[in-house]
Amino acid sequence: MEFSSKLLENAVYEMSQLPGIGKRTALRLVLHLLRQPQTQTEHLTKALGVLRKDIKFCKTCHSISDVDTCEICSNPNRNREIICVVEDIRDVMAIESTGQYRGLYHVLGGKISPLDGVGPQELNISSLVEKAKSGVIKELIFALSATMEGDTTNFYIYKQLEGVDIKTSTIARGIGVNDELEYADEITLGRSILNRIPFENALKSS
Repeated sequence: MEFSSKLLENAVYEMSQLPGIGKRTALRLVLHLLRQPQTQTEHLTKALGVLRKDIKFCKTCHSISDVDTCEICSNPNRNREIICVVEDIRDVMAIESTGQYRGLYHVLGGKISPLDGVGPQELNISSLVEKAKSGVIKELIFALSATMEGDTTNFYIYKQLEGVDIKTSTIARGIGVNDELEYADEITLGRSILNRIPFENALKSS
């Protein structure tokens, strides 16, 4: 792709570093911004700058938040005996949109994936195990995507909890194999949470 401007080329390159954005899509987005009033681009730049500078991660569940403890963790009406284990904030948002879950969350920050250089140490697993061993939590719900990496992560955490008196369950497989949680429709996802099954049963059927 030939560029008539080095400034344009640099902007397209940076935009194309975003996931799912190729060079042609990046060019279209950059040209769109150039056609808009300058204030719109300035507002976008400012919003991204403030996001990067001021964003926090909840000290309890590790989800993205504006404050040290997110709204879900600080809500006294949530069931504090149940924790739903998810990959990232997109899954929290997807489950919250169903209106079927009133417990807390634990955001791992990814899935175990040796090919990508992601091991248990790179994820928020140790703090989850500590919560499980505290005696306060009665149930962990594994709600990772139905992929090899998701299943590997579930099993790793399950093995870390051997000897701990806690119930472990997984969302029902209304979510298709290899499907990402965030793309599931609200009804299917809600039913998968409500109809969750013991994790041991999931191991036997896999």
